[in-house]
Formats: sequence, C-alpha cells, structure tokens
Amino acid sequence: MNEISDSAILAALRRQMTVAAARQVAAAGNLANVDTPGYRAKEVTFEEALGRRVGVLAATDPAHLAAGLDESGIAVQEIAGPARRDGNTVQIDRELLTMGRAAGDFAAAQTAMAAKFRLVRYAINEAR
Repeated sequence: MNEISDSAILAALRRQMTVAAARQVAAAGNLANVDTPGYRAKEVTFEEALGRRVGVLAATDPAHLAAGLDESGIAVQEIAGPARRDGNTVQIDRELLTMGRAAGDFAAAQTAMAAKFRLVRYAINEAR
C-alpha cells in the first residue's frame, strides 16, 4: 500500500497557501489599478502553475503564451473580459470574490497544517 508521507502533506499545504497568497496579491493589485486607464486585470492560474512545475505544458497553448510568472514563480495571466470605455478590465465584485475565496483556501490549509503540528507536538509530549 502506498502511503502519503508527512512531508508530502506539508509540501502540498505549503503550495496551497502560496497559491492562495498569490491570488490575493493579484486581486489586490487589480483593485489598486481599478482607475488606471488601459489596465488589464490579472489572475493566478493554478493549473498553469502546476503545468509549469511538472513541465508538461505544451508551448503551443495560448494560455501559456499569454501568461507570465510573478516573483514567486506563480503563473499570472490577463483576464479575458469586457473592458470599460477607458480600456480597464477590472471588475470590483470579481476581485472581492477572488480575495474572499483565496482567504478561505489559505485559512483551510493553515488549519490543516496547525492540526498536523498539534499531532506532532502531542506525540513528542506524550513520549516523555
């Protein structure tokens, strides 16, 4: 039977927290540029980030060509959507929803990680 190791669980939780934080940063950047003429809203795409990480993303994929990487290596691409008269594509409701979802994802991973560490601390204290 193939068991999942503790280090693999912690690494997955860390990745989930990193992607959630990157989504919040992208949404905050979009909100900060809500009045900037011609600004194109950006979003973090987990699937693309995973594909880049694994190295199986085809170079001919249009989403791949439009995406860039932020400082942490997370894939960020422009959101395709309607633009206002000034060319800005930021939608405040969408960005607030994205920030709320990202906060929930981060909190869920943080709770799971804290539970894992509580189990380790319990095992250490009970072994005495």
